[in-house]
Amino acid sequence: MEDLTGMIQFGGSPRATIALTVASKAWAFLQGRGYVVPQDVKTIAPDVLRHRVILTYEAEAEEMTSESVVKRILETVPVP
Repeated sequence: MEDLTGMIQFGGSPRATIALTVASKAWAFLQGRGYVVPQDVKTIAPDVLRHRVILTYEAEAEEMTSESVVKRILETVPVP
């Protein structure tokens, strides 16, 4: 996997983490659960973060998208 160092100009803000928390709870509720599991966060994160992650010009030159970067980060981070 290619290193993502230098590909993200701006990441998600503290408000993004709040939105991710609320959206994950809503997704879990729609799945019939009263609790959130890590897969809920991984499922909803691209929708919450795709417009909040701003890529560098280098990343755009390599035709990367913010959604693909978020997906690669989620694949790399181990689930607790």
